Amino acid sequence: MKSLRVHWICLLLVSVCLLLWYSHVMRSGLPMKTGLRGYVRVHLNTRSTSYFLDFRCGRCAVVSSSGQVLGGARGQQIDRQDCVIRMNAAPSVGYEDDVGNRTSLRVVSHTSVPHLLQQQGYFFGREAGTRYVIWGPEKNMRQDGKGKIFNALVMLAKKYPHTNIYTVTKEKVQYCDSIFQNETGKNRMKSGAFLSTGFFTMILALEVCDSILVYGMIDGSYCSNANHSFVPYHYYEPSRRRVCRMYRAHEHAKRGGHRFITEKLISSSWASQGKLQFVYPPWPPQEHQQD
Repeated sequence: MKSLRVHWICLLLVSVCLLLWYSHVMRSGLPMKTGLRGYVRVHLNTRSTSYFLDFRCGRCAVVSSSGQVLGGARGQQIDRQDCVIRMNAAPSVGYEDDVGNRTSLRVVSHTSVPHLLQQQGYFFGREAGTRYVIWGPEKNMRQDGKGKIFNALVMLAKKYPHTNIYTVTKEKVQYCDSIFQNETGKNRMKSGAFLSTGFFTMILALEVCDSILVYGMIDGSYCSNANHSFVPYHYYEPSRRRVCRMYRAHEHAKRGGHRFITEKLISSSWASQGKLQFVYPPWPPQEHQQD
Protein backbone atom coordinates (compact mmCIF):
# COMPACT_ATOMS: atom_id res chain seq x y z
CA MET A 1 0.00 0.00 0.00
CA LYS A 2 2.84 2.39 0.88
CA SER A 3 4.62 1.80 -2.45
CA LEU A 4 1.37 2.48 -4.31
CA ARG A 5 0.96 5.79 -2.47
CA VAL A 6 4.54 6.81 -3.34
CA HIS A 7 3.85 5.92 -6.99
CA TRP A 8 0.80 8.19 -7.14
CA ILE A 9 2.64 11.04 -5.41
CA CYS A 10 5.46 10.83 -7.97
CA LEU A 11 2.95 10.78 -10.81
CA LEU A 12 1.23 13.85 -9.37
CA LEU A 13 4.54 15.73 -9.06
CA VAL A 14 5.44 14.93 -12.68
CA SER A 15 2.04 16.15 -13.85
CA VAL A 16 2.38 19.39 -11.91
CA CYS A 17 5.86 19.99 -13.38
CA LEU A 18 4.53 19.46 -16.90
CA LEU A 19 1.65 21.86 -16.31
CA LEU A 20 4.03 24.50 -14.93
CA TRP A 21 6.34 24.07 -17.94
CA TYR A 22 3.46 24.36 -20.40
CA SER A 23 2.15 27.46 -18.63
CA HIS A 24 5.62 29.04 -18.79
CA VAL A 25 5.95 28.32 -22.51
CA MET A 26 2.54 29.77 -23.30
CA ARG A 27 3.20 32.95 -21.28
CA SER A 28 6.70 33.51 -22.62
CA GLY A 29 5.81 32.81 -26.25
CA LEU A 30 8.76 30.44 -26.69
CA PRO A 31 8.46 28.17 -29.73
CA MET A 32 7.03 24.77 -28.83
CA LYS A 33 8.56 23.18 -31.91
CA THR A 34 5.68 20.88 -32.77
CA GLY A 35 5.06 19.63 -36.29
CA LEU A 36 7.02 17.70 -38.87
CA ARG A 37 10.72 17.76 -38.13
CA GLY A 38 13.00 18.31 -41.10
CA TYR A 39 11.01 21.29 -42.38
CA VAL A 40 11.77 24.50 -40.47
CA ARG A 41 9.90 27.78 -40.85
CA VAL A 42 11.70 30.92 -41.98
CA HIS A 43 10.47 33.71 -39.70
CA LEU A 44 11.76 36.85 -38.05
CA ASN A 45 9.83 36.51 -34.81
CA THR A 46 11.94 34.39 -32.46
CA ARG A 47 8.91 34.03 -30.18
CA SER A 48 6.79 32.45 -32.87
CA THR A 49 5.05 29.23 -31.77
CA SER A 50 5.19 27.89 -35.33
CA TYR A 51 8.54 26.24 -35.97
CA PHE A 52 8.29 22.90 -37.79
CA LEU A 53 5.90 22.29 -40.66
CA ASP A 54 2.47 21.62 -39.15
CA PHE A 55 0.58 20.10 -42.07
CA ARG A 56 -1.60 17.02 -42.22
CA CYS A 57 -4.11 16.09 -44.88
CA GLY A 58 -6.53 13.32 -45.76
CA ARG A 59 -6.48 12.89 -49.52
CA CYS A 60 -3.88 14.91 -51.45
CA ALA A 61 -3.57 15.71 -55.12
CA VAL A 62 0.07 15.90 -56.19
CA VAL A 63 0.28 17.81 -59.46
CA SER A 64 3.41 17.44 -61.57
CA SER A 65 4.77 20.26 -63.74
CA SER A 66 5.08 17.84 -66.66
CA GLY A 67 3.26 18.29 -69.94
CA GLN A 68 1.67 14.93 -69.20
CA VAL A 69 -1.12 16.75 -67.32
CA LEU A 70 -2.29 18.51 -70.51
CA GLY A 71 -5.50 17.26 -72.04
CA GLY A 72 -6.59 15.30 -69.00
CA ALA A 73 -9.30 17.77 -67.94
CA ARG A 74 -8.74 16.75 -64.32
CA GLY A 75 -8.76 20.27 -62.87
CA GLN A 76 -12.08 20.01 -61.04
CA GLN A 77 -11.14 16.59 -59.70
CA ILE A 78 -7.84 18.00 -58.40
CA ASP A 79 -9.57 20.91 -56.65
CA ARG A 80 -12.01 18.54 -54.92
CA GLN A 81 -9.23 16.85 -52.94
CA ASP A 82 -8.49 17.90 -49.36
CA CYS A 83 -5.12 19.38 -50.28
CA VAL A 84 -3.33 20.22 -53.52
CA ILE A 85 0.47 20.00 -53.71
CA ARG A 86 2.35 21.61 -56.60
CA MET A 87 6.00 21.95 -57.55
CA ASN A 88 8.32 24.87 -58.14
CA ALA A 89 6.72 27.87 -59.87
CA ALA A 90 4.23 25.96 -62.02
CA PRO A 91 1.23 28.28 -62.60
CA SER A 92 -2.43 27.32 -62.46
CA VAL A 93 -3.84 30.44 -64.14
CA GLY A 94 -4.66 29.63 -67.75
CA TYR A 95 -4.38 25.88 -67.14
CA GLU A 96 -7.24 25.40 -64.68
CA ASP A 97 -9.03 22.76 -66.80
CA ASP A 98 -6.06 20.43 -66.54
CA VAL A 99 -4.30 21.34 -63.26
CA GLY A 100 -7.00 22.95 -61.11
CA ASN A 101 -6.92 26.24 -59.27
CA ARG A 102 -6.18 25.55 -55.59
CA THR A 103 -2.74 25.28 -54.01
CA SER A 104 -2.20 24.13 -50.43
CA LEU A 105 1.55 23.53 -50.52
CA ARG A 106 4.41 24.00 -52.96
CA VAL A 107 7.72 22.17 -52.90
CA VAL A 108 10.27 24.47 -54.50
CA SER A 109 13.85 23.92 -55.65
CA HIS A 110 16.48 26.51 -54.77
CA THR A 111 16.83 27.08 -58.52
CA SER A 112 13.16 28.13 -58.74
CA VAL A 113 13.26 30.68 -55.90
CA PRO A 114 14.17 33.47 -58.40
CA HIS A 115 10.83 32.75 -60.13
CA LEU A 116 9.04 33.31 -56.81
CA LEU A 117 10.88 36.61 -56.45
CA GLN A 118 9.94 37.69 -59.97
CA GLN A 119 6.24 36.91 -59.43
CA GLN A 120 5.71 37.90 -55.82
CA GLY A 121 2.24 39.28 -56.46
CA TYR A 122 1.10 35.89 -57.72
CA PHE A 123 2.77 33.61 -55.19
CA PHE A 124 2.45 35.73 -52.05
CA GLY A 125 -0.68 37.62 -53.04
CA ARG A 126 -2.97 35.31 -54.98
CA GLU A 127 -1.56 32.23 -53.22
CA ALA A 128 -1.02 33.93 -49.85
CA GLY A 129 -2.36 30.92 -47.92
CA THR A 130 0.03 28.46 -49.55
CA ARG A 131 2.82 26.81 -47.58
CA TYR A 132 6.19 26.84 -49.36
CA VAL A 133 8.81 24.16 -48.70
CA ILE A 134 12.21 25.07 -50.17
CA TRP A 135 15.04 22.59 -50.66
CA GLY A 136 18.60 23.19 -51.80
CA PRO A 137 22.29 22.45 -51.19
CA GLU A 138 23.93 23.61 -47.99
CA LYS A 139 25.94 26.35 -49.74
CA ASN A 140 22.72 28.10 -50.79
CA MET A 141 20.68 27.37 -47.67
CA ARG A 142 23.24 28.15 -44.95
CA GLN A 143 22.00 30.60 -42.33
CA ASP A 144 25.19 32.48 -41.49
CA GLY A 145 24.50 35.28 -43.96
CA LYS A 146 26.33 33.53 -46.82
CA GLY A 147 23.44 31.41 -48.12
CA LYS A 148 22.05 33.48 -50.99
CA ILE A 149 18.82 31.52 -51.31
CA PHE A 150 18.16 31.52 -47.58
CA ASN A 151 18.84 35.27 -47.51
CA ALA A 152 16.23 35.74 -50.25
CA LEU A 153 13.72 33.73 -48.22
CA VAL A 154 14.35 35.89 -45.16
CA MET A 155 13.67 38.94 -47.31
CA LEU A 156 10.37 37.43 -48.43
CA ALA A 157 9.43 36.59 -44.83
CA LYS A 158 10.13 40.18 -43.86
CA LYS A 159 8.09 41.60 -46.74
CA TYR A 160 5.22 39.11 -46.28
CA PRO A 161 5.20 38.37 -42.52
CA HIS A 162 2.12 36.14 -42.70
CA THR A 163 3.51 33.87 -45.38
CA ASN A 164 4.53 30.31 -44.52
CA ILE A 165 7.98 29.51 -45.90
CA TYR A 166 9.88 26.44 -44.72
CA THR A 167 13.31 25.10 -45.57
CA VAL A 168 14.32 21.45 -45.77
CA THR A 169 17.03 20.82 -43.20
CA LYS A 170 20.42 19.37 -44.05
CA GLU A 171 19.52 16.26 -42.05
CA LYS A 172 16.30 15.82 -44.03
CA VAL A 173 18.17 16.08 -47.34
CA GLN A 174 20.55 13.40 -46.09
CA TYR A 175 17.55 11.27 -45.12
CA CYS A 176 16.18 11.61 -48.67
CA ASP A 177 19.61 10.61 -50.00
CA SER A 178 19.48 7.50 -47.83
CA ILE A 179 16.04 6.58 -49.22
CA PHE A 180 17.41 6.87 -52.77
CA GLN A 181 20.36 4.65 -51.86
CA ASN A 182 18.19 2.07 -50.07
CA GLU A 183 15.86 1.85 -53.07
CA THR A 184 18.54 1.73 -55.77
CA GLY A 185 21.72 0.53 -54.09
CA LYS A 186 23.47 3.63 -55.48
CA ASN A 187 25.04 6.47 -53.55
CA ARG A 188 23.42 9.62 -54.91
CA MET A 189 26.47 11.85 -54.46
CA LYS A 190 28.99 9.33 -55.83
CA SER A 191 26.80 8.79 -58.88
CA GLY A 192 26.95 12.53 -59.63
CA ALA A 193 23.19 12.98 -59.41
CA PHE A 194 20.85 15.46 -57.75
CA LEU A 195 17.48 14.44 -56.38
CA SER A 196 14.62 16.13 -58.20
CA THR A 197 11.89 18.33 -56.75
CA GLY A 198 9.48 15.55 -57.65
CA PHE A 199 11.38 13.11 -55.42
CA PHE A 200 11.32 15.50 -52.44
CA THR A 201 7.63 16.13 -53.11
CA MET A 202 6.72 12.45 -53.09
CA ILE A 203 8.57 11.87 -49.81
CA LEU A 204 6.84 14.85 -48.18
CA ALA A 205 3.43 13.76 -49.50
CA LEU A 206 3.94 10.27 -48.08
CA GLU A 207 4.69 11.88 -44.71
CA VAL A 208 1.73 14.27 -44.53
CA CYS A 209 -1.09 12.68 -46.59
CA ASP A 210 -3.27 9.70 -45.75
CA SER A 211 -3.73 8.94 -49.46
CA ILE A 212 -2.27 10.48 -52.61
CA LEU A 213 -3.60 10.97 -56.12
CA VAL A 214 -0.82 11.83 -58.59
CA TYR A 215 -1.35 13.79 -61.80
CA GLY A 216 1.16 14.19 -64.61
CA MET A 217 3.79 11.61 -63.65
CA ILE A 218 4.73 8.83 -66.05
CA ASP A 219 6.20 5.48 -65.10
CA GLY A 220 9.84 4.53 -65.56
CA SER A 221 9.24 2.54 -68.74
CA TYR A 222 7.27 5.23 -70.60
CA CYS A 223 10.16 6.74 -72.57
CA SER A 224 11.37 3.32 -73.71
CA ASN A 225 8.04 2.62 -75.42
CA ALA A 226 8.31 3.01 -79.19
CA ASN A 227 4.92 4.71 -79.41
CA HIS A 228 5.28 7.20 -76.55
CA SER A 229 3.64 10.55 -77.31
CA PHE A 230 5.34 13.92 -77.60
CA VAL A 231 4.75 16.13 -74.58
CA PRO A 232 6.66 19.18 -73.32
CA TYR A 233 8.86 18.92 -70.24
CA HIS A 234 6.75 21.62 -68.54
CA TYR A 235 3.05 22.05 -69.33
CA TYR A 236 3.42 25.84 -69.22
CA GLU A 237 6.30 25.81 -71.75
CA PRO A 238 4.69 23.94 -74.67
CA SER A 239 7.19 24.94 -77.33
CA ARG A 240 10.35 24.06 -75.41
CA ARG A 241 11.98 20.78 -74.33
CA ARG A 242 10.44 17.33 -74.74
CA VAL A 243 9.99 15.34 -71.56
CA CYS A 244 11.63 12.08 -72.73
CA ARG A 245 14.59 13.90 -74.25
CA MET A 246 15.17 15.64 -70.92
CA TYR A 247 14.73 12.43 -68.95
CA ARG A 248 17.26 10.54 -71.04
CA ALA A 249 19.80 13.36 -70.96
CA HIS A 250 19.59 13.62 -67.17
CA GLU A 251 19.56 9.87 -66.58
CA HIS A 252 22.87 9.42 -68.40
CA ALA A 253 24.60 12.67 -67.32
CA LYS A 254 27.86 11.94 -65.52
CA ARG A 255 27.54 14.95 -63.21
CA GLY A 256 24.71 17.22 -62.15
CA GLY A 257 21.75 15.33 -63.61
CA HIS A 258 18.48 14.23 -62.07
CA ARG A 259 17.78 10.50 -62.28
CA PHE A 260 14.19 11.01 -63.41
CA ILE A 261 13.69 7.53 -64.83
CA THR A 262 15.19 5.84 -61.78
CA GLU A 263 13.01 7.97 -59.51
CA LYS A 264 9.91 6.93 -61.48
CA LEU A 265 10.83 3.28 -60.95
CA ILE A 266 11.07 3.98 -57.21
CA SER A 267 7.63 5.61 -57.30
CA SER A 268 6.29 2.49 -59.00
CA SER A 269 7.41 0.38 -56.06
CA TRP A 270 5.86 2.84 -53.61
CA ALA A 271 2.58 2.73 -55.54
CA SER A 272 2.41 -1.03 -55.04
CA GLN A 273 2.07 -0.39 -51.28
CA GLY A 274 -1.38 1.13 -51.85
CA LYS A 275 -1.03 4.72 -50.62
CA LEU A 276 -0.23 6.20 -54.04
CA GLN A 277 -2.53 6.18 -57.04
CA PHE A 278 -1.37 7.51 -60.41
CA VAL A 279 -4.59 8.92 -61.81
CA TYR A 280 -3.52 10.65 -65.03
CA PRO A 281 -1.79 9.27 -66.96
CA PRO A 282 -2.89 6.02 -65.30
CA TRP A 283 -0.31 3.38 -64.43
CA PRO A 284 0.15 1.08 -66.20
CA PRO A 285 -0.04 3.51 -69.15
CA GLN A 286 -2.86 3.14 -71.62
CA GLU A 287 -2.63 3.60 -75.36
CA HIS A 288 -0.52 6.62 -76.45
CA GLN A 289 -0.55 8.51 -79.69
CA GLN A 290 2.42 8.32 -82.06
CA ASP A 291 4.91 11.21 -82.18
